[in-house]
Amino acid sequence: MAGMEEIFGINVFNDSVMRQRLPRETYKALHKTIDDGRRLDADVASVVANAMKDWALEHGATHYTHWFQPLNSVTAEKHDAFISPLPGGAVIQEFSGKELVRGEADASSLPNGGLRSTFEARGYTAWDPTSYAFIKDHVLCIPTAYCSYGGEALDKKTPLLRSMEALNRQAVRILHLFGRMDTTRVTPTVGPEQEYFLVDKDLFDRRSDLIFAGRTLFGAKPPKGQELGDHFFGTIQTRVQAFMADLNDELWKLGVLAKTEHNETAPAQHEMAPIYAIANIACDHNQITMEMMKKVALRHNLVCLLAEKPFAGVNGSGKHNNWSMFTNTGYNLLEPGDSPHESAQFLLFLTSVIKAVDENQDLLRASVASAGNDHRLGGFEAPPAIISIFLGDELTEILEALEAGAIYNGREKTDMTIGVHMLPKFPRDTTDRNRTSPFAFTGNKFEFRSLGSSASVSDANVVLNTIVAESLRQFADELEKADDFRAALHALIVRTIHDHKRIIFNGNNYSLDWVEEARKRGLICLSSTVDALPCYTAEKNIHLFETHRVLSASELRSRRDIGLDSYAKMINIEAETMLMMARRQILPSVLRYAGRLSASCVSLKNAGASLSCGSALLSDLCGEIDRLKSGIDTLSGILNQKPAEGTPEKNAAYMHDSVLPAMAALRESADHLECMTDRTDWPFPTYDELLFSVQ
Repeated sequence: MAGMEEIFGINVFNDSVMRQRLPRETYKALHKTIDDGRRLDADVASVVANAMKDWALEHGATHYTHWFQPLNSVTAEKHDAFISPLPGGAVIQEFSGKELVRGEADASSLPNGGLRSTFEARGYTAWDPTSYAFIKDHVLCIPTAYCSYGGEALDKKTPLLRSMEALNRQAVRILHLFGRMDTTRVTPTVGPEQEYFLVDKDLFDRRSDLIFAGRTLFGAKPPKGQELGDHFFGTIQTRVQAFMADLNDELWKLGVLAKTEHNETAPAQHEMAPIYAIANIACDHNQITMEMMKKVALRHNLVCLLAEKPFAGVNGSGKHNNWSMFTNTGYNLLEPGDSPHESAQFLLFLTSVIKAVDENQDLLRASVASAGNDHRLGGFEAPPAIISIFLGDELTEILEALEAGAIYNGREKTDMTIGVHMLPKFPRDTTDRNRTSPFAFTGNKFEFRSLGSSASVSDANVVLNTIVAESLRQFADELEKADDFRAALHALIVRTIHDHKRIIFNGNNYSLDWVEEARKRGLICLSSTVDALPCYTAEKNIHLFETHRVLSASELRSRRDIGLDSYAKMINIEAETMLMMARRQILPSVLRYAGRLSASCVSLKNAGASLSCGSALLSDLCGEIDRLKSGIDTLSGILNQKPAEGTPEKNAAYMHDSVLPAMAALRESADHLECMTDRTDWPFPTYDELLFSVQ
């Protein structure tokens, strides 16, 4: 069996492959494009295309595709064979530079938020040379951006690349003020941890809600959930371990730096974490990871659930976005060093993030908004919908001392005292971690914990890159004009701390007291997607994105409308699925059970038995059946009254305000019936089967 070193990146047209296969001058010219953002020469593209084609054919590829990420959080691909005709009926396999660099795709059928009409269908895919091509299922996948005929971004990659450039421009300006003239590029890095559930496929196939909605819409709480804490970091079951080993192999072949795997908090829940990568590549790799999780699970007769809240009563799944900034010289700008209070450069970049988060709470919340994530955020298991920053005691004390003009002498580093002499000593961190915070500093990076497990990580990183770029722009504008750089720098840091310290909270974000405290501080609480997504088109946010040339007003409107439209459609699918299951499965099943129970009561009565409990049970059951039928009728009526042609905001608001409460009422009666009905009569697998069947 091949080792990890032998298989890693075997299906990737990476730098080492290019170095071997490309002429030296072509390789250098391509790197000028990748490293410096220079335009790619057509002749260089032709040489790269031919080498890429030869490599792909040697690895069994028959087709190529421009692999892109449209505005629906999944990936898209159209396959074309390398085959071309020759005179006399012969064929040749070829691939031109033009085919590598540019493709064409329908720009009206995929979500576009009004940017394209059905009769305006032309769209383009453009090769992103900063992200390596790879082979998947005998297809050469070329990562590309996707735009309309008019140049509007119709994908997740284009604004991400733009935001990375915006951050680079402003961060380099700051570093040059510090005399770091060798720094020519600053790149955001991301390490997205991915949580997921695994359920048995045979059970999955018997649940229409899992098939159509990706999450359970009915289900009574089982006797045991996660309360014992025995699943988190517990021994991985044999079947799950086999899946994880298979997944690792597939990801390593595709160059994904899969690093950590473990059981998560809820039964049947797990996590995979990669080593950080450049933001653009990390986003591509996370899309690949989600796809591979689903494919590999099927090989093991499992189904991977990426929904944010597939089961009520246990923790849902998120995606922790570990974000930092690195220079081309290999320096992490969020690395405090041994004496963070003495590092003005670190403190400036730290306060730039604090300022960015405080001034753009609405955008950060909007960037993680979805129908699925609404069930998770604020559920005493995940960060609340209120955005705040955790810095830890040491950094908070440093900032407080700076603001007060006091001298901070630093925290004394001590060894951990465990009380067992034979155990090795190791230094104790100067601050703790906070798993309840939505935006936590974790040593040399920020961990944005609010992302949903099924989402593209691009949206959140577009916002992060852009808002920090704006903070740095304002800082650079001020400092470049200063007569005394050091004095101006100190004053700027102190003023920023004073103006934005309200966003720092090191306590328990799950506490109800924090909600009231956040309100007093003037922090924003956007509890639902319907509240959050319109923030994209607030005047200040349009100005922000247009200033940094990341998204135009029309592109922002499209993302707002697509998000709201997706929300309304998802809730509608869930409601229709509930009605189907309730009418065609639950109601007939409980009626049959009630009939059998009634017949049993009659038989016992005729035999002379006096069993009042049977009559009481039947009465309670019939009452709950009536309640179920009433819930079906109510939900059906509300769905029939939804706006026929409303705006995206109106449609989403109706689903949130009217449909969701009716769905909750219907579920409540169905879940009560599950607990009252003979197990053999219940029409689909229950939570105890789904959560505890994978061994």
